[in-house]
Amino acid sequence: MDIKQLIHDDDAVSPVIGVILMVAITVILAAVIASFVLGLGDSAGDAAPQLSIECDAANNNITHAGGDNVEGDELTLINNSGDYDIPDGTYTSGVDLANNSDDNIDVSGDEEVRWDNPDGGSSSIIAEC
Repeated sequence: MDIKQLIHDDDAVSPVIGVILMVAITVILAAVIASFVLGLGDSAGDAAPQLSIECDAANNNITHAGGDNVEGDELTLINNSGDYDIPDGTYTSGVDLANNSDDNIDVSGDEEVRWDNPDGGSSSIIAEC
């Protein structure tokens, strides 16, 4: 075997690199197409709002204490007495989410606020007290 010829013989390098690149491109293309077909890209941007609430059991009152503005039709109040839909409207910091005089809700201090994604398919507990 001639060492000089072995060093200068690189015929097999190009086809191997070409095959590796074609396989990589095929895998990436398949992943992109699958994400569009399965709809994974659509729901990635819908993050649950961040919310802080204060529960006043003595006055049966639940107040939006801070965080993102939220729509009432996307919220459900969950406590020992059952699930209550929060009235429609936009809730900002300092606004009551629920109070007993208007909504007949018994605030026990063990409440959770669930956010239902308006696009459907998911829900998250976004606040507790």
